[in-house]
Amino acid sequence: MRVAAALLLVLVFAGSRAGEVAGRVLVFSKTAGFRHDSIPDGIAAIRRIGSEGGFAVDATEDASVFDDGRLAPYAAVVFLCTTGDVLDESQQAAFQRYIEKGRGFVGVHSAADTEHDWLWYGALVGAYFKSHPAIQPATIAVADPVHSSTKSLPPLWSRTDEWYNFQTDPRGRVHVLALLDEQTYSGGEMGSDHPIAWCQFFDGGRAWYTALGHTRESYSEPLFLAHLSGGIRFAAGFPDACPVVRSVQPRR
Repeated sequence: MRVAAALLLVLVFAGSRAGEVAGRVLVFSKTAGFRHDSIPDGIAAIRRIGSEGGFAVDATEDASVFDDGRLAPYAAVVFLCTTGDVLDESQQAAFQRYIEKGRGFVGVHSAADTEHDWLWYGALVGAYFKSHPAIQPATIAVADPVHSSTKSLPPLWSRTDEWYNFQTDPRGRVHVLALLDEQTYSGGEMGSDHPIAWCQFFDGGRAWYTALGHTRESYSEPLFLAHLSGGIRFAAGFPDACPVVRSVQPRR
């Protein structure tokens, strides 16, 4: 009887999470620095992903949405190629409470070049942008072939993008999903261990980041879209596993 009751509680909990995820995802693309011309393509692509995946997508550059009540309907927020300081202190506090309530964050490309002076956000993303060489082809090595964002990718994935170097190596704080092979392009500065996509459970919520997505062409590439879709699914709480990694203590 106790076993049956426990199983029922698990099923109820799983159902409530699935119901929450099937709701809405917010795409936030405000920029206070460099602005990527791929942002409209990215919004359109995420809307298609939502339509195919059974969840609604709203898009905004209005930072006032970072309010407890206005964030409440969303299972995850996607920072799509944001740059610079895009949230004020009250909006930052609301977003932190949102993550602490178990919701999700997706960072795409220059989300790592955002809010450099907000250390909690830096820990949520996993690493801050440092520099990049010219756009060129390179090869990505998949480190986790079972995660929802990498299971559809080939073990070695060659594509063209703007390849980020980071201020620090996030390994040890996050679960690395894919690595950049610096021997396949010019301008890498991180050596043989160059994470380019990762995930983590952070401060009560879920976070997924990919440095890919600079070019407009990215958002029509089937493999990149599968990568992005899987990341959104993880952050929004779909039942796709990301291995639990060492907890990152939020830095304030």
